[in-house]
Amino acid sequence: MKLDDDIHNYYEHLVLEKIEQMGLDKTENQDYLADLCCLTLNQVPPRYIRYEVDMAFYVSPNERHQMEMNVASALSKAKEFLDKKRQE
Repeated sequence: MKLDDDIHNYYEHLVLEKIEQMGLDKTENQDYLADLCCLTLNQVPPRYIRYEVDMAFYVSPNERHQMEMNVASALSKAKEFLDKKRQE
């Protein structure tokens, strides 16, 4: 059974956006980025949507800001973990 190609976790978009803002997509390899995404997404609650526009109508600016803060915190922890493992 297949659900739908359009269904995705909105946090994926926020994580990728933050990774690009930090420039990690330019400095890290694909394996590192994949691990970073997985570790980050496992720390935040899933928020499944079909269309990006859904979030514009159903999320308040305060809730969007909180989601961005949650991603920033989770990404920081995930990066710290991976960087520490890299040094071992």
